[in-house]
Amino acid sequence: MDDKNLPRHYQSLQERYPEVISALEALGAAARAQGPLDEPTSHLVRIAAAAAVGSEGAVHSHARRALAAGASAEQVRHAVLLLVTTIGFPRAAAAMSWVDDIIDGPRGAATADPR
Repeated sequence: MDDKNLPRHYQSLQERYPEVISALEALGAAARAQGPLDEPTSHLVRIAAAAAVGSEGAVHSHARRALAAGASAEQVRHAVLLLVTTIGFPRAAAAMSWVDDIIDGPRGAATADPR
């Protein structure tokens, strides 16, 4: 992901703690290089981990990155749907809404039916 497309908070951390962020990014690259998973699949795995710990920002980040790496919207949503029996419906539903933020755009508050 291009630096200008990174979330503002992450850019702020990069500016304040460049050595830490550089080391973190190098660790991530080294972990990815050690196994057979392709890039889209590695992001799907990380979406699942982020959903399990309730990290909205990480779900957003890895959903964006999975799509950019070639995963389909259907694959991203399926990765979250599979979590229902592992992390429970409420947490999986929350994660699905975070994935939908990226795929469909933020929905905002629901409006009343005008009928």
